[in-house]
Amino acid sequence: MTASEFVGRHKELRALSDAIDRAPEHGAAIVVRGEAGIGKSALLGTAADHARGAGHRVVRATGTEAEARLPFAGIHQLLGPFLDDADKLPALQRRALASAFGAEDAPSPEPFLIALAALNLLTEISARRPMTVLVDDIQWLDRPSHEVLAFLARRIGSDPIVIIAAMREEHTGPFAAVGLPELRLGGLDERAARELLEATAADLIAADRTRILRQADGNPLALVELPAASRSARDPVVEPVLSFLPLSARLEEAFGGRIVELPAPTRDALLIAAVDHESVVAEILAAASSLSGHPVTVGVLDAAAAAGLIRFDEVSLAFRHPLVRSAVLQTESLRRRLAANAALAEALADQPYRRTWHRAEAIVGPDDEVADELDAHHVLSMRRGAVAAAISALERSAQLTTDSARRGRRLLLAAEHAFGLGRADLVDRLLALADGNALSELDRARREWLREIFHDGVPGDAARVFELCDIAQRSARAGDDDLALNLLLGAALRCWWADTGPAARARVVAVVEGLDDVDGDARYIATLALAETVLRSARVTELLSRVTVDTVTDPAAMRLLGMAAMAIGSPVASLDFLDRAEARLREQGRLGLLSHVLNMGQVSRIELGEWEQAEMAAAEGGQLADETGQLIWNTGTLAYRAVTAALRADNETAQRLADEAEETAAERRLNCVLSVVQRARGTGWLTAGEYGRAYDSLRRLFDPGDPCHHSTASFHGVMDLAEASVHADRRDDARSVIAGLEELTSRSSSTTLRVQLSYAKAILADDDQAETLFTAALSQDLNRWPWPAARLQLAYGCWLRRHRRGTESRIPLRSALTTFDQIGARSWADQARAELRAAGERTSAKGPSAQGLLSPQELQIARLAADGLSNRDIGDRLHLSPRTIGSYLYRIFPKLAITSRSQLAGRLEAV
Repeated sequence: MTASEFVGRHKELRALSDAIDRAPEHGAAIVVRGEAGIGKSALLGTAADHARGAGHRVVRATGTEAEARLPFAGIHQLLGPFLDDADKLPALQRRALASAFGAEDAPSPEPFLIALAALNLLTEISARRPMTVLVDDIQWLDRPSHEVLAFLARRIGSDPIVIIAAMREEHTGPFAAVGLPELRLGGLDERAARELLEATAADLIAADRTRILRQADGNPLALVELPAASRSARDPVVEPVLSFLPLSARLEEAFGGRIVELPAPTRDALLIAAVDHESVVAEILAAASSLSGHPVTVGVLDAAAAAGLIRFDEVSLAFRHPLVRSAVLQTESLRRRLAANAALAEALADQPYRRTWHRAEAIVGPDDEVADELDAHHVLSMRRGAVAAAISALERSAQLTTDSARRGRRLLLAAEHAFGLGRADLVDRLLALADGNALSELDRARREWLREIFHDGVPGDAARVFELCDIAQRSARAGDDDLALNLLLGAALRCWWADTGPAARARVVAVVEGLDDVDGDARYIATLALAETVLRSARVTELLSRVTVDTVTDPAAMRLLGMAAMAIGSPVASLDFLDRAEARLREQGRLGLLSHVLNMGQVSRIELGEWEQAEMAAAEGGQLADETGQLIWNTGTLAYRAVTAALRADNETAQRLADEAEETAAERRLNCVLSVVQRARGTGWLTAGEYGRAYDSLRRLFDPGDPCHHSTASFHGVMDLAEASVHADRRDDARSVIAGLEELTSRSSSTTLRVQLSYAKAILADDDQAETLFTAALSQDLNRWPWPAARLQLAYGCWLRRHRRGTESRIPLRSALTTFDQIGARSWADQARAELRAAGERTSAKGPSAQGLLSPQELQIARLAADGLSNRDIGDRLHLSPRTIGSYLYRIFPKLAITSRSQLAGRLEAV
């Protein structure tokens, strides 16, 4: 585009130039949005010129509708020049990238692992020279590439990388969903439009220019192209028709007028280029020769270039604008488009994947041979980590399949892969298509599982639980225990998230216990734990005790075992499984499941006193849940953040976060999350000294008729309820609650319940029984329970001092204070200091800890650096670039008043 065509775009150019100029200090990602022809491509071209002038390395990619099914085609455009540097990547990432590009036959890599490899490769290159990444028509990129770019956009804040992506006004996608700054291109104002038209169409009469101004409506491309159409189309009938078409259609018509005037061989070559996935001239000419029936040479392209439709060299061909491609396809008939795809398929005999796709695009009716080929090729896409491409292959395969049952099965398989992507919308659409087919009984069961899998948080629907159990039972009778377990796990999750009633829970347990030889399966154990958290807790404890943690290699199974232990109230066992699952999921880049593990780990970490780790897990897990579109898990993370804020005596933050979490949890009536929210409220009021409000809030946890009640989540609030009751003079009511919970201990093996009850009974006891109860409680094995142990020590020390045994009280009070300071329990630490002073021991207030000075993510990075991990190692673990880790450490050092990495360990331990 010439300088005259940038009339009225100086503000937009300045915004992009500023982002590029700031890149050496920090990166940026920007969406340029506008309708077709508004100037997005030209703006990117000028940004490229500015970036080169600023010393940047410029890499570009362009999305096309024809390439949308070719997995990782867009990322290959961007990373292709740098693949020699991939040897510097960790082995797992290098293999993932090679597999994605089809250069290595390896097991299917996780999409996020491919994205991490792309991040590390680009940051490695940009460390030598700043980089500007330009993506035109990002909405037409293949889905895997689009998601990788979204991943990069979230994580380049500290890297010398600028990503600028142009997108049509009406389109959305993963990149736009990141919430990036958007530069919206509207039409030029009248003055700028007239100035541009004068520069491009001075030879036209005033009436023609006025008509073009009206039709173009400020669109720069229209102001350039419509004059040419006007010169060649003086037909008074044609011009009024053009004026009533939408703008993009008018521009396509303008280009189309030039296309129909081209020689037949040139039109053949253009049509081949329009339906091709690639832009290789030799490939285009070979297919054009097949289409026309005689040899076509590169010279036929000259006429299209002279008409301003394409640019080409000896190697590649590019359309001048995406609308040119669209105009070619609109101009040609369906018969010609089908023939062009057939010709390309013939020319691609040595590329079976692409050949099959073009064969499929050359067919109108069913064709089982091509359908079977597409089905076979979907496996290749899965191996490359291109799940979206595999789904497209299966869906097109189903369209070409004559047998109704096979057609339905392929659509269900596509829906299953869509579930793996977290695409509820796609799952629903594919299931709706499958419904119209003659499904077998097992496929009908599979359909129900897929319908259920995104809606396992729907509350109170006991009828649906019974229905799932019936389907699972039929699946088991048909010999598919695997499907039956999946269905029953979905039913159990419904029982966990919300109260479906005792009959529904009992039904889940009866069906799962009726399956043969599955009691070693993690899904079986998790189903029992989630469906009957109390009545089957002893059985779950027994099954978990049979598992040697180190022998479990599947992180998905470890996650379910950790979930089972968490559900029945066994936090130590839960973390043993979840920590191992976390390590493996990080290695594999399975960030969707990692968010589950981090979220569930918060429950146990808060219970035991690992608050620092809980906050770090919340920061990372919440981000991952948000990025992977998992609303329930994100809401759960928010609720537990409220709990940790309350425990740290930040009541204002606790109440605010509780409000946010409650908004979603209440809407879906998620008893489990609402219980956590209410606990956060009560604990917040407790640490704020509002004991009556604290008791009233916490009391709701133990009312079976209250939406905040949950059979085992309420166990975590027992200590706080008892403490609030003492200060609010509500002991009698609290004792009645505790008595009811004690009855549960004969049926529940929950260690959380037993430990919390031991504290509650001791502080609520009469003086003649209290010491015995304190002694018994403190004699428990609390080596991995520092938080409850410290609270018991504080309460016992207070009891001893009140009974004039000050010297004896100092020992438990000192121990409690040390623990409270270590874990950041400020309110309880203040109580312990006050009690020690009252017992005659001088204490001083503790200075700010590292936890109080750093954000959760900063603290996590500091801990890993103190453990000796390099910036690259930390980046791989947290899915950030090494430079971003370096930037974090640069900010961390002055906050901690240190100057080197070697000082980190000492400062972090100085609490």
